[in-house]
Amino acid sequence: MKKMVLTVLVLLGVPLASHGQLSLTIEKALDIAEENSPTLRRSHMNLERYQETLVAQRASLKSKFSLNLNPVGYEKNRRFDNRLSQWYTNESFTSSGTFRVDQPILWTDGEISLINTFGWQDNNSNIDGDKNSNKAFNNNLYLQLSQPIFTYNKRKMELKQIEYDYENANISYALQRLNTEKDITNQFYNVYMAQSQLAITREELVNAQQSYDIIKNKVEADLAAKDELFQAELNLATARSSVEEQQVSLENAKDKLKQTLGMSLNEDLMVFAEIEVRPIDVNLQQAISHGLESRLELRQREIESDELGFDMIKTKALNEFKGDISVSFGLIGDNKRFDKIYENPTQNPRVAISFTVPIFDWGEKKARIRAQKVAQNINKLDFHEDKVDIELNIRQVWRNLENLRTQIKIAEQNVTNAQLTYDLNLTRYREGDLTGMEMSQFQTQLSNKKISYTQALINYKIELLNLKILSLYDFEKNAPIVPMKDLISEK
Repeated sequence: MKKMVLTVLVLLGVPLASHGQLSLTIEKALDIAEENSPTLRRSHMNLERYQETLVAQRASLKSKFSLNLNPVGYEKNRRFDNRLSQWYTNESFTSSGTFRVDQPILWTDGEISLINTFGWQDNNSNIDGDKNSNKAFNNNLYLQLSQPIFTYNKRKMELKQIEYDYENANISYALQRLNTEKDITNQFYNVYMAQSQLAITREELVNAQQSYDIIKNKVEADLAAKDELFQAELNLATARSSVEEQQVSLENAKDKLKQTLGMSLNEDLMVFAEIEVRPIDVNLQQAISHGLESRLELRQREIESDELGFDMIKTKALNEFKGDISVSFGLIGDNKRFDKIYENPTQNPRVAISFTVPIFDWGEKKARIRAQKVAQNINKLDFHEDKVDIELNIRQVWRNLENLRTQIKIAEQNVTNAQLTYDLNLTRYREGDLTGMEMSQFQTQLSNKKISYTQALINYKIELLNLKILSLYDFEKNAPIVPMKDLISEK
């Protein structure tokens, strides 16, 4: 069964897309949404944000080079020397700069740094009339290692969390594309249905006009009563009103579709759809298995579970016993002459170990751990419920598809019967065996059957799309759906 709205519109005498009117198919609508849909654009921007955050985090793991300059420093103070128990005046003029290279260590959460401080000073001191002065260059070059111990790797965890955020954003964007496809398909077929209903009401108007002309001629020839003419006038007015009402519904459906597609509301469009219903053998168990293996929402739950595990590690680290080790070794040199600055160098090794020892926290840590365990259990429960919902929804859609196939056959036969009934009674009406009221009922019956048949076809197409989204398997093409494939190819 193959129905094209283009053929229907031609047969019903409806004008095709005029100059300046956009002819829209479902494929073209999806392409437009890919570029202009506000929802998709927002989701894609969010994806780009997390992508740049991940790039920044990975860049932060590389060596950092910095240069700190203090070109001029002047100071004159009156100070007290505790060693000699006397006051003295100190005046100094300095210039210095520090160059350092910091390299984070991802696997240990430590940091190794190479630091060099070079400077020059002119220092003068006056102690009870005795003046001392010193002008010299100085340089301090050393290698330093800072390493936290007895605690979790914060740097590695931050990177993993950002990677999860980026993966989650990819999944959200892929899901949004599927949901957008579903929304656009629904709205596209709403416009298609409104166009079909408008075409049917225009056909009713043509038939009502013909009936009115027949009755009018009969009344003028005294072959029918005037009340038949009154009824025909009422039927004609009702048909015109129905056309206007369906025109309003069509314009509203168009505006809704244009909003979803990100198009200008002032742009006019007409949709063309090919509704083809072919017998498709859908294997229910295959659909369920593929859905449970491939649904991205389940991967989101797994990511949430891993993030809750990170939160548990952070919670257990509250008031924890931890320590820090700092080791450095270098050479200090000073001399009045720059070329002899390291003539008599001085080694400056340094080792420092510090510990943080918790004593009592009034049960805060244990309570927070229990709360975090509850959150993990909730996640496990939600994961199980999501799997049940996926299977339940696939089963419901599969049953709907089987039922709709039967409904389509019945609806098609109803249209055939209604058309034959209308044609037969139209002849009787022209011969005066039926009233205008009775003929109007047959016209309404035919219109309703046509609308029901078109709606059944649309419902089948939408349910087939729902099954594809739920199972991530296209049974029409007999191929799996990989929502992340397009994103990977774009990158």
